[in-house]
Amino acid sequence: MRFTIAIVGRPNVGKSTLFNRLVGKRLALVDDQPGVTRDRREGDGRIAALRFRLFDTAGLEDADAASMEGRMQRQTETALDDADLALMLIDGRAGVTPLDRHFAGWLRRRNLPVLLLANKCEGAAGDLGLAESWSLGLGEPIAVSAAHGEGLVPLHDRILAVMEDHAARTHPAAAGAGDAGSDLDEIGETNDDDDDFDPILQLAILGRPNAGKSTLVNRLLGEERQITGPEPGLTRDAIGIAWQWRDQPVRLIDTAGLRKQANVSGKLEKLAADDAIRAMEYAQVVVLLLDARAPLERQDLTIARRTLEEGRALIVAANKWDLITDRRAAMGQLRDRLDTSLTQARGVPVVTLSALTGQGVEKLMPAVTKIYRHWQHRISTAALNRWLKDMTESHPPPLGQHGRRIRLRYMTQAKTRPPTFVIFSNLPDLPDAYTRYLQNGLREKFDLPGVPLRIFLRQSDNPYAKD
Repeated sequence: MRFTIAIVGRPNVGKSTLFNRLVGKRLALVDDQPGVTRDRREGDGRIAALRFRLFDTAGLEDADAASMEGRMQRQTETALDDADLALMLIDGRAGVTPLDRHFAGWLRRRNLPVLLLANKCEGAAGDLGLAESWSLGLGEPIAVSAAHGEGLVPLHDRILAVMEDHAARTHPAAAGAGDAGSDLDEIGETNDDDDDFDPILQLAILGRPNAGKSTLVNRLLGEERQITGPEPGLTRDAIGIAWQWRDQPVRLIDTAGLRKQANVSGKLEKLAADDAIRAMEYAQVVVLLLDARAPLERQDLTIARRTLEEGRALIVAANKWDLITDRRAAMGQLRDRLDTSLTQARGVPVVTLSALTGQGVEKLMPAVTKIYRHWQHRISTAALNRWLKDMTESHPPPLGQHGRRIRLRYMTQAKTRPPTFVIFSNLPDLPDAYTRYLQNGLREKFDLPGVPLRIFLRQSDNPYAKD
């Protein structure tokens, strides 16, 4: 198991800024508004040669367990249960607050090493808060500035000391003869993905607010990993979660609900929407989750079209199916709307389920892995050209510019993910209608339903070729 660190503290002390600094990417949303982070976010942190697993958590607040803040705190407690070290942040410029004292006492009662960090200590602005933080009883504080990257050297040394102690306790045989470094290498190892092939399936769950995305993620994982509730818009960050389904490693990405762009209000919602779109762009398979009681509204179709334009494999999941009485009519209406509105990817798989009760959820991942295989499918050049000959003989291409006949001479598959094809022709353009004819023929002949297919025309360079 990798050494794991959880970042905790009251709202708006800079936890997400420190998380981004340590993972080296802007993964967590950051804003001056308190309470931006709600779900715990996981990443691979590093300082110099140290490697560790890192949790960003919601701001600690003294709240009722049934409230949203109480549910957020349960997520923080779960992160601490999985952690080997906690980094407690305070705002050095604001000094120690009663809430800081309350949660410092709460952390002291847990059987977990804690390092105290006074953030926002660039210059002399945090000197007073740094001095006050000794009173929290968590040992010597470390002055840092997450925004400016200051204080990482002493933080590195303190984390290294805790890691060495952890290695001595968990690997006593190896730690006895000066081999702590090798133990630390094992604890802090990374899983850098191969540049050419990523064995991890990137699966993003997208949809409108309150469609049940986080509930579905929790159901798939079999635990309360994401905060759920009746309030729309609970999820803000696009949260990536490492998961294993059978023999397939999966990175499951829960995203914020996407509303019509005209209805997006405020900087924070725009950041959350941008984060969701970015998750879709880097995913391999996207599950578009619908509320079955109001399926395929305009915003759903906008998300689906954007997904297909990006070349991602798409699955439509109709959630809250247990609330539908006439299921045959509802499925017929949904399928008709898909066929007429998403002509660029006919045959998109549709899965009906209830994330709340678990009904039908077992059908989702087999559908995901099937379309994932289709998305990576490669067709031999010989088979493609036999198929192209049959297609052009049964329905020849139309006339091109100046009344010249378009001749499709040769076809090959240039790449997969999504399947992309190049056709060599005597003319550089092919009408959209004929391109769709070829795409639908490819889907039918080579069993590629619902997969976005790209066809490019390349004009032959032979100057002696005759029309």
